[in-house]
Order: sequence, then C-alpha cells, then structure tokens
Amino acid sequence: MDFKVLAVGDVVCEPGMERIRRSLRKLIRQTQADFTVVNGENASAVGITPNQAEDILDAGADVITLGNHSFARREIVNYLDDSSRILRPANLAPQAPGVGWGIYETKAGDVAVVDLIGRCGMDYTPDNPFLLVDKILKKIDTPLVLVEIHAEATSEKLAMGYMLDGRVSALWGTHTHVPTADARVLPKGTGYVTDLGMTGPQESVLGIRPELSIAKFRGDLTERYRPAEGPTKLEAVLFTLDAATGKCHRAERVDLWD
Repeated sequence: MDFKVLAVGDVVCEPGMERIRRSLRKLIRQTQADFTVVNGENASAVGITPNQAEDILDAGADVITLGNHSFARREIVNYLDDSSRILRPANLAPQAPGVGWGIYETKAGDVAVVDLIGRCGMDYTPDNPFLLVDKILKKIDTPLVLVEIHAEATSEKLAMGYMLDGRVSALWGTHTHVPTADARVLPKGTGYVTDLGMTGPQESVLGIRPELSIAKFRGDLTERYRPAEGPTKLEAVLFTLDAATGKCHRAERVDLWD
C-alpha cells in the first residue's frame, strides 16, 4: 500500500499563513497525501505563536517542525511542552522546551518524525545531529520514518541524506527558503530533497520586501525588514512510500504559485 507524505517549506509571515489557510487542505486533497508536515518557524517572521501553530494544524498539517527560531516568541514555550504535534530540533540542549521527535498514529501504522538542526553557519552550536540521529533511530520501531534537517549548508544536508539512505523513508532540508531541483529517491530507497523552499510572498527575498534586502546589502540605513506583499507561493515535495517496507519509490515537487 502506498503512503503519501507531503512536506511543506517554511511558512513566512502573514502572507505565508494566509497561503496555508487557503491552499494546504486543497493540496492535500489533490495529492491524496496521507500525512503532512509543515515547517512553521517563520510564521511570525522570527518564530511562531500558539495561535499560528493552531491555524497550521487546523489547515491540515499533522505535524509542525521548527528550526533555529524555535523559541523566538516566548509565548510558544508552554505550547511546546503541551503539544506533541509541534517539534523543535532534537539536537538542542536537553533542557530546552518541547521534544525533537515523535510517533504518530496513521491508517498505515505508526509514523516517526525527527526534527534536526545543522551546525554549519548557524548562530549557536547544537549537539552533533549525525551522532544524535543514530541514537534516536535505535528507539524507533516502525518502518515509516521521516527526518527534517534545518540547515544552511547544502553539503550538510546531502551528507545526512546519504548517511540515512535506506534507514529512513524520507529526508528533506529546510531553512534556506530556496527550493532545490533534486527531489529524488536515493540508491537505498530514501526519498530526498535538499530544500523544500518556502510558503510566502513570490516576489521577495526569502519572504522579505526586495528593496529592504537590497538596501541592507548596499550598506544603506534601512528600516526594519517587512514581509513582501502580492502573490504568494506554497513550495512542497510529495514522497510516495511503501507502507510495509518504509521505502520511498517517488519524490516529486508539488509547488503552488499564484
């Protein structure tokens, strides 16, 4: 039996939230996805609020993943401890609020989701995700295992993909907000893409008004970053898995642009 997983790129600001509310459930129906994971860590530009998390779940997401801005909005801290459907990176400090992986019941059996954060180019030094994920996988007893790595460096994401090839069902990268064209199945049966992309303004610099980003790179005095306006996009990858073996046999982009 096929089991389809929809992985959705970083939701950016209110334009991204509006696109999720408008389009996610429709995309789930169109792709016949059985399980949906959405990265929500930029829903408030930097961080996510409990209300935004609830909106993403209400729109059809089964699990929300976070990254380097997990705790930027202080009101999310208690929510992370109370909800099993939102994950912060597993390789953060052990005393950090929330959890970094979980097991979820589906019609095809249990599905494990693991959230990791990379170390190259990040502002802080979390635990080594390559070592920690080995420990986590030893605790998981289901063939359906999904891994997200929120990372800056393409090499770090690719290395994680090859290390976990044949050991997990699908692995995708987030964080850069730029979709990559390498959605595929790795040699040992793991679905892979280097970066999902983002959900938010189409005509933008990673979701931000272009003129503000240009001014910063020119060295001009600028106002605070604000999200771009206008048409939006939802960038995502659909992984088709064998529910019995956990192997992936198809990975394809299913992006929506206005």
